[in-house]
Amino acid sequence: MNKKQHKASAYWKENVKYLFILLSIWFLVSYGAGILFKDVLDNIQIGGFKLGFWFAQQGSIYIFVILIFVYVRLMNKLDKKYGYDT
Repeated sequence: MNKKQHKASAYWKENVKYLFILLSIWFLVSYGAGILFKDVLDNIQIGGFKLGFWFAQQGSIYIFVILIFVYVRLMNKLDKKYGYDT
């Protein structure tokens, strides 16, 4: 394997790691907070709505959008690290 292939392989491996971490966070927020921990979270209210309901309806979408921006920032850093930022 030449240097260019090794660099591309390392880049892809780190990219997949970021994707796995970010999608795991989104899964935990959407499935965990919206379904599994709904009853516990419903004891807390935000704007008159129970927190479990809020996460199921809107919270997971907000978290997903935030994670998109986090992913863009991470990928910009990764591009610079591996020299793909041209």
